[in-house]
Amino acid sequence: MKIELIDLKKRYEDERKEILQILDKVLKKGHLVMTPEVSEFESQISNYTGSKYCCSLNSGTDALMMALWALGIRKNDEVITSSLSFFATVGSIAHIGAKPVLVDVNEDLNINCELIEKKINKKTKAIMPVHWTGRMCDMDKINYLAKKYDLFVIEDSAQAMGAYYKNKHSGKFSDISAFSCHPLKNLNALGDGGFITTDNKKIYEKIKLYKNHGMSGRDQVDIFGVNSRLDTIHASILSFRLRKLKKIIAKRKSNIKLYKKYIKTDQLKFISDSKNSKSSYTIFNVLCANRDKLKDYLDKNGIQSFVYYGKPLHFHKPMKKYGYSYGDFPNSEQLCKKVLALPHNQYINEKQIKYVCSKINKFYKNL
Repeated sequence: MKIELIDLKKRYEDERKEILQILDKVLKKGHLVMTPEVSEFESQISNYTGSKYCCSLNSGTDALMMALWALGIRKNDEVITSSLSFFATVGSIAHIGAKPVLVDVNEDLNINCELIEKKINKKTKAIMPVHWTGRMCDMDKINYLAKKYDLFVIEDSAQAMGAYYKNKHSGKFSDISAFSCHPLKNLNALGDGGFITTDNKKIYEKIKLYKNHGMSGRDQVDIFGVNSRLDTIHASILSFRLRKLKKIIAKRKSNIKLYKKYIKTDQLKFISDSKNSKSSYTIFNVLCANRDKLKDYLDKNGIQSFVYYGKPLHFHKPMKKYGYSYGDFPNSEQLCKKVLALPHNQYINEKQIKYVCSKINKFYKNL
């Protein structure tokens, strides 16, 4: 039996007819950029998330960078964020000239809100919580600190499409939120894609102008901008897949319940969901003793698993300039040695999950 973590091939097999129809419809029109299909997708995202505005972009990384830029964060400013995330989180801060100020995480892999206040100083301009794997941070505590110190909040919602905190969708707890439509996300394009959501019209209009070369008209350029447009094909695919997102999340949640049913070892720990939040289950991370040996064992038995991620952010080479060192974020450092993503996508069945669990149980029994 071969079980893959990523569902992209099976998803194409499942959606092939609809995808080809969408491609044919779009290509026949002969117009691939800034079409009504893109605006329609943005409207659908606004409706889904409850946000007033959505601006589509070509990646989640651009969404983060433009969020920071639109809020006026610049060189020598500081932005507080999690020590455990994909590198784009800190990369977006560094690219606009600001300093990423890291805070350690809790056992749920999200930022430890009790440690944030100690990092706030006169240079601090924003807090950027990361809803890691689709599990939302404690936004009440974060917004309390933001209000107390007059700081912006930017949600890194790259993995949190379909996630909720106190019955409000990710992105509703900040000045602006950044989402990714990378192929590994639960709402995924055929390649890179992303968008921001906000309730602030001024921020929305600023990014809308900037993403299209700063052009307000065909021959009118108002500012120096960039090209970060989501194309018509991706927007059309995403509109189609958005209609299926709730069912996908529900199936992934159901699959995780099966893992909890069939895992019989205390050497693998499940990460609990907060009572105040509903995860999007973009990644199914567990914490494992002897993680690397377990991963090798699963690979040999045809079970694909990924390490998301084996390094906390301060261990990466570009972060050395900020003076971080080993031991600065002990929880992140320890969790990165244990974390492992197991296959839970919507195309996996109970028989396959039982097989994965049997191999995990056998591995730990034979240690």
